[in-house]
Parts: sequence; C-alpha cells; structure tokens
Amino acid sequence: MDFSRITDNGLLATASRDGRAFAEFYRRYEEAVLVFMLRRTGGCDVAADLTAEVFAAALQGLQRYRSEEAPPVAWLFGIAHNVLASSRRKARVIDDARRKLEFPRLELTDETLEHLQRLAEIGAGSAALARLAQLPDDQRRAIEEHIIGERGYEAIAADMACSANVVRQRVSRGLRSLRAQMETAP
Repeated sequence: MDFSRITDNGLLATASRDGRAFAEFYRRYEEAVLVFMLRRTGGCDVAADLTAEVFAAALQGLQRYRSEEAPPVAWLFGIAHNVLASSRRKARVIDDARRKLEFPRLELTDETLEHLQRLAEIGAGSAALARLAQLPDDQRRAIEEHIIGERGYEAIAADMACSANVVRQRVSRGLRSLRAQMETAP
C-alpha cells in the first residue's frame, strides 16, 4: 500500500493496524515538530529528545484521537505543547530541588566529555573506572550507555524502563559525583 497518498486522517485511522501508516505520518511531521522544539528549547539534543517523546505519545494516544475534534496536525502539535510543558515543569522541579540541596549546576562541557572519553580509553583496571564502578548502578549504567556507548537518552530510557528525563538526571548526578571524586583525588 502506498501510504504517501493517504490523508493524515487516513494514516491515523490505519496506524493502529499497520505501523507503516504511522511511519508515514512521522515522516511528514518530524521536521516540523523538531523545529517547533528547537525554537523553544534552543538545544538540538533536547529538541530531538522531545520530538521523539512527542511521536511516542502520539503513537500511544492513537486510540484517543478523534478526527472530528481536531485535524491531525493540530492534535500532534497539541501533544508537542504538552510534552514541552511537562519537560519544563520537570526541569523546574529538578532545578528547585538542586537549589534547595545547594548542588551546583553541572555543565557538560567539551572538556568534561573529553575527560570521560579519556577515562573510557584507559582500561578496565584504572582508578577512574573503579570510581565509575562505585556509582549507584542506575547512574553508572546511564553514564556508560550515554557517554561511553554514545547512545541517545530515548534509547537508554527504553532499555531502563524510565523516561529520557530520568536518564538525563542519572547521567548528570553520576558525572557530578565523578567530578567531585576526581577533584579530591591525589
């Protein structure tokens, strides 16, 4: 079946039975949603992660879509708005907690990432990797998957059965712990 000729409503009506229909809907609107997120977040990685969350939510919400209530593109951008708002609320809560606990904001600089890459290259017996192994399992795994394995937050989140924001938090906390350990090491 040639899904490129089917209307958006037709794609959404068919998508629950045939994943190729949703794939076509995704192809039609991925760039528009990505630009929407990029303009509102200013960060490519964050925009890409949020775009993936939008389409995942759309796929999960197919049963609730009613064509008589809104056109498909309006429905999709409603989801995008909700995902963005939810992300901002979560970030605000995390930022408030960080301030209350007086944790400094960890900035992932090129220097930090290069340092972690050097740690990965040193080898399994190194003191740095031993420090990594001492982190809580969820933080260690998130760092290994994202920094060393170069996997995206969404893919890691799917494997760890949590949200991409939770993975981001685990990476951030783990890196903060590693940095503190390295700064106090002889």
